[in-house]
Amino acid sequence: MDMTLQLTIDCSGPQKMVAFWAEALGYVLEPPPAGHATWRAHWAAWGARRRTSARRRGCPGVDRRSLGTGPQVWFQEVPEPKAAKNRWHFDLKVGGGRDVPLDGRAQRVKATADRLVEAGAAVLRIKDEPDHGLYAAAMRDPEGNEFDIV
Repeated sequence: MDMTLQLTIDCSGPQKMVAFWAEALGYVLEPPPAGHATWRAHWAAWGARRRTSARRRGCPGVDRRSLGTGPQVWFQEVPEPKAAKNRWHFDLKVGGGRDVPLDGRAQRVKATADRLVEAGAAVLRIKDEPDHGLYAAAMRDPEGNEFDIV
């Protein structure tokens, strides 16, 4: 049986999250289905209506990203804000692994962290533990979800 993996992330601002995580993961926009110029047009054709207060799950404006080899990521608008520490997180492994000298891994982590801060992330803390061969950045995305760059 074939299976694909999609990670669905609840959020308050799908477009902002799509833009940020596309940058962070190197993903590209998944084009709308054939016959529809936009995802909004696709969802409207399915009968989804835009609510005046806020769009809810499955309504127009929610975008998807796909990399081909990684999981698809769907950002779903929900009314409630993030309330606690997330129980999952992404590890963006940019350092190259233990075969790369620690200073080289640290440079890669710093460069990625700087790029993602420009895209809307915040640095929570730097894990600089040379005795353990570790340099990593604990980060927060634009809606407060934690992730690491290692």
